[in-house]
Amino acid sequence: MATHIFTSIIANYLPKARVLARSVKKLHKDCVFHLILSDAVPKEIKLANEPFDKIWTIEDLGIPSADQWVFKHSIVEASTAVKGFATLRLLDQPGCTEVLYFDPDIVVLSKLDGLLKRFEGASVLLTPHQTEPEETLEAILDNEVCSLKHGTYNLGFVGVKNSREGRRFAEWWAHRLHHFCYDDIPSGLFTDQKWIDLAPGMFPDLAILHEPVYNVSTWNLTNRMVAGSLQSGPKIDGKPVVFYHFSGFDSGAQEVMLNKYGADMPVLYELREWYVEECEKMGQTELSKIPWKYRAFDNGSPVTPAHRKTYRTRADLQEAFPNPFSTSDPGDSYFHWFEASDESRKPARMWRF
Repeated sequence: MATHIFTSIIANYLPKARVLARSVKKLHKDCVFHLILSDAVPKEIKLANEPFDKIWTIEDLGIPSADQWVFKHSIVEASTAVKGFATLRLLDQPGCTEVLYFDPDIVVLSKLDGLLKRFEGASVLLTPHQTEPEETLEAILDNEVCSLKHGTYNLGFVGVKNSREGRRFAEWWAHRLHHFCYDDIPSGLFTDQKWIDLAPGMFPDLAILHEPVYNVSTWNLTNRMVAGSLQSGPKIDGKPVVFYHFSGFDSGAQEVMLNKYGADMPVLYELREWYVEECEKMGQTELSKIPWKYRAFDNGSPVTPAHRKTYRTRADLQEAFPNPFSTSDPGDSYFHWFEASDESRKPARMWRF
């Protein structure tokens, strides 16, 4: 019987996934850690040398019409959309008692025993972005309004028990992500995350983790004073932080918001410096440049966001071109891609197939 833990990445996030997996394995040697890779497996990976117990690709997850499906998604959409399928697959693993998902830019700092104990009374565990009301207009705009757009619960973490209710949740989530995992805030969607706003109303056997030691990040630092040191471990109200989330790290947003809301928490700067060094040790400089397998057609021409959006909204194109990455020529048919703008809708590229 074991806890199965996974993260989901494309290849250039491999260093972060290694840091996460090593942090988990250091504290929970008996857990089974899975890497879900929505990409080609880099030649640099030798599983025996990795902190992962198993690596899964999109082809391993049983997604129907996988080429069509992944073509419809951006990098972020694809990496998040596989999470439901992966959860179902891992629940089917022999001896699996529960599945935990962590974003690759998370580090586990303390044992997960208290979190796992919550499964005694619940089948699904979630962490909210905020657990206390903000007090300033600026923080309301930065944090609460942001949560209204992107989702109440942060899907950098989700826990699912291997129970009837846990599986019911996982099946619902996987189905929604199969069809509707898009970054389309005007339509009420934000990848896998916005869907979970509905979950507490649909799944009574669900627990919301209000304890401030879980999923600490810049978007909740206004109400979480993190003290201590890197050596003694970050603490909130004297309790060890269980996992810290470096959300927005690559874009620079993490550093900006840390300076804004965590300037009086020196331990978080120590932790950030450590994280940069650990990622570098895990190959950040070299591996961060790996291009995404699904970024281009098979002739090397880039797949644009307009291509993806047009294809996913046109059932006729999906039927006519079951492998949209292919530019082989079966006849005299043409595939017209369009780019939409505010003023007009003009042909952007025409491929002869």
